[in-house]
Amino acid sequence: MRSFRQLVLDLFEPAPTRESSASQAASAQSEPIVMPGGLPPLRFAHPRANRQTHLCNVQVAYEFKRGRRRTIGMQVGADGLEVSAPRWVPLVEVEAALQEKGAWIVRKLDEMRDRSRRLEDSRIHWGDGVSLPYLGESLRVVLDPGADSFAMQDQPLRELRIALPQGALPEQIRDAVQAWLMRQARDFFTQRLEHFAPRLGVRWTKLSLSSANTRWGSAGADGAIRLNWRLIHFRQELIDYVVAHELSHLRVMNHSPQFWDTVASVVPEHSSLRRQLRDDALPRW
Repeated sequence: MRSFRQLVLDLFEPAPTRESSASQAASAQSEPIVMPGGLPPLRFAHPRANRQTHLCNVQVAYEFKRGRRRTIGMQVGADGLEVSAPRWVPLVEVEAALQEKGAWIVRKLDEMRDRSRRLEDSRIHWGDGVSLPYLGESLRVVLDPGADSFAMQDQPLRELRIALPQGALPEQIRDAVQAWLMRQARDFFTQRLEHFAPRLGVRWTKLSLSSANTRWGSAGADGAIRLNWRLIHFRQELIDYVVAHELSHLRVMNHSPQFWDTVASVVPEHSSLRRQLRDDALPRW
């Protein structure tokens, strides 16, 4: 899976027009952003914006590029809206395409901004007493020089006591907690693999932990399973979905209806869990 999901839409095949020219394309690329009078204030601005438009009562500044392509393309990512068009398509057609998809663009920009805020709110500031999610619940980290390396306790609050002095650097705390989480992840993932493999009639051969930014897991034809250790932040139901997903690939190495039927045989609610996994924000390390 990816740390930000990008949404791509190729709109249509524009008809060639005699109005277009190389000089028009060059002027379009360099045209400055101008705020039209009487319009609402700028709401979304790409950091490399060179054009702007008015969509659904919202001002959107976007990055516009010309290139060797056949269609007008729109992409909403972490930075905002990016629009690309063939060199021969006039700006009036680009603007028409933006207006046609205005509601979609604004909705996706809102979703991306909300996700960015949630990600920033989840940033971990490493220090004594910091909290982070562990198996879907809050885990408080306590610096305790007298602790036996790591000590886990559930009462009255779930705490992880690590044998570091009060003056430990944030990097030391982070590295110690990550080492503990990765050990917990390996043990927990192994348990869930052993739980689902017999039910699916498959046999896995090896478990590896990954730190990928865009994928939760993968499966090899030789039975090797890779799972992102950061899944340990999520509750068990989400972890089970990923585990079942990868084990199902040992039976069906694609995402055909047969594959999803295989996943559903052990995780019937996989569709809703998949959406939750996509929408839930991981803590920022």
